[in-house]
Amino acid sequence: MTIHKTDMLKTLWATVREVKIELLESEELAEGTRVLVTLLPDDETEFWLQTSQTSLSSVWDNAEDDVYAGIEI
Repeated sequence: MTIHKTDMLKTLWATVREVKIELLESEELAEGTRVLVTLLPDDETEFWLQTSQTSLSSVWDNAEDDVYAGIEI
């Protein structure tokens, strides 16, 4: 697969109905367009909490910020 500089990833919301993926918004897709499908759990709240926690942990749980632990205000 060749990726050109102008190619971008785009996220589209969809649902599955009768074993077919139906987009929730209108989008022109050329025949044969390759897609990557990510299945979300039924409880989206839990999914977003876990995803957010991973990002927050990478920001807050790092040795570089340990120098601030001793600062008193």
